[in-house]
Amino acid sequence: MQPVLDATIFIVDDDAGVREALAWLLRSRRLMSETFDSAEAFEQRLSETGARIEHPGCLLLDVRMPGMSGLALFELLIERGLAQALPVIFLTGHADVPTAVDAVKRGAFDFCEKPFSDNALVDRIEQALQQSAQVLATRGQRVRLQSRLAELTDRERDVMNLVVGGLPNKLIADQLDISVRTVEVHRARVFDKMEVKSAVELANLLRDLG
Repeated sequence: MQPVLDATIFIVDDDAGVREALAWLLRSRRLMSETFDSAEAFEQRLSETGARIEHPGCLLLDVRMPGMSGLALFELLIERGLAQALPVIFLTGHADVPTAVDAVKRGAFDFCEKPFSDNALVDRIEQALQQSAQVLATRGQRVRLQSRLAELTDRERDVMNLVVGGLPNKLIADQLDISVRTVEVHRARVFDKMEVKSAVELANLLRDLG
């Protein structure tokens, strides 16, 4: 498994000993981490960054804490659409396992029961970072595609839709009441702006964009 670059593991636990042990474990595996003693402190950190996830990461989250619980913070991440880009691994005691299992069904990445195996936890963290990196890469691709689409003129967009629909240039020209030569020019510009070489490639891009 290739290491994920520029990744950060966020540790949220009210137990200072747990935070320090996890941070040490991650340093020993050359993984960067940030620690927080409460869900509120991490929520404030999110607010300061505009609740955006721009680099791969994952969240090690205690289930039970004074004030906002780990579950309440997880629900907040779901509401903000962050739970996929920032996978959550719950850290839980035996009594909280059913709760953690339910959270996994709602989209949490996994849970680890205390005391946990260092190697097993790091393996899951690395897998969570891979998911985070993939989600962010997909979102970045969508943003770039939307930017390219925004560069198209109305006429180029008309031509593009008919090209993707499988119409030949002659029928496109007839439908839009323009010359075949004009269709060819618009088609070439669409391919250039969308950075594709064929109608099939263009259709696949638009399908991925949804």
